[in-house]
Amino acid sequence: MMNTLSPAATAPGTERPWDIGYEWKAVLILSLGFGLVGIDRFMIMPLFPVMMKDLGLTYQDLGHITGALAVAWGISALFMGNLSDRFGRRRVIVPALIVFSLLVGTSGLAAGAGSLILVRALMGFAEGAFTPPSIVATLEASKPTRHGLNLGLQQAALPFFGLGVAPILVTQLLRVVPWHWIFALVALPGFIVAYFTWRILRDGRAAGPALQAARRSQEESGHRWHHALRHRNIVLNMLGMLCWLTCLVVTSAMLPSYLMDHLHLDLLQMGYVLSALGFGATVGTVAMPALSDRIGRKPVAVLSVIGACICLALLLDTGADPTRLFGLIFGTAFFNFSVLCLTVGPLSAESVPAGLMSTASGLVVGVGEIFGGGIAPAVAGYVAQHFGIQYILHLGLAAMGLGLVVTLLLRETLPRANGTGG
Repeated sequence: MMNTLSPAATAPGTERPWDIGYEWKAVLILSLGFGLVGIDRFMIMPLFPVMMKDLGLTYQDLGHITGALAVAWGISALFMGNLSDRFGRRRVIVPALIVFSLLVGTSGLAAGAGSLILVRALMGFAEGAFTPPSIVATLEASKPTRHGLNLGLQQAALPFFGLGVAPILVTQLLRVVPWHWIFALVALPGFIVAYFTWRILRDGRAAGPALQAARRSQEESGHRWHHALRHRNIVLNMLGMLCWLTCLVVTSAMLPSYLMDHLHLDLLQMGYVLSALGFGATVGTVAMPALSDRIGRKPVAVLSVIGACICLALLLDTGADPTRLFGLIFGTAFFNFSVLCLTVGPLSAESVPAGLMSTASGLVVGVGEIFGGGIAPAVAGYVAQHFGIQYILHLGLAAMGLGLVVTLLLRETLPRANGTGG
């Protein structure tokens, strides 16, 4: 039986010797899974300038392709988070890994915008099913004093592999193989990770008597997903996710074309500059949530939003200088992913009872993806197509400015900072 308890589930006298070996194995395998999600979701961005010419696509098509995945991701997250609260994390996580690995390979068979939108939407459903239960499984496997650190490590895998490694890897592979085969190559590791996830991960439903009792109490009292909306932070976090994902999706989806078509960088320079998104996000996702374990979630969230606004404002006036571009994009991603990780993780999970943790995370991820991740790319695509791609960064800056107001209204959730157990 799993002996890791969330802060809300841990009661005096119920603690048992901590299984730190399982903690690190679980965090590692869940991190690898989320890293694959990152590669599958974002590898199309550096490929798009090539696919655009091959398939006759437009900036508006890119917005629709990106938006379809985000909307499907969000719809899936809304419901699958609640499903994993009822039936366990592993029963949702493992099938999701298998399905999105199959679908990413299918992306290479697309013959036009319509087929790409369909395949990417289906992939979004599988990746959305993976996300909320993987977040809460990480928290359940982690000692409460390492919640911010471990969730940061797990969440950092997505930008590290998807936005850091993938642009460099993809642009190098394009020199030796057609883009169709690149999709097939990255599908294979997913099946390996799914196997080890099934072998390693312990079901959150068996997380000890205290957590079982908390969940039985939730079920017997008729709690459903909408009960998470009674908590102020959850509503604010959903609004915040609209802002963070607008910034993320607009910059990541449109940035390759911005760098090549507006600033006239070549393919290798674009891959180098774009990798700053991944590396900045990786460092920010680990460092800032870990800092929040010490000084609180809200101060770190506010600081992160201010930092992102400053970097975006400077980026607007930066020309074709790869080194300066790398630094400012690194900073933007560092702060954007910091507040994103805090929002989907501690600021949501620590705001609700144990039996609603995955449900709350699913609501926050779902609403953010549907609106921030779904509508923003379509708007950005329209702006780029009709007014010029140089204006897309203004959308990200406006979103982060609105997000600053949201973070100032949040309630602190760090247990020792607010005097509660979570």
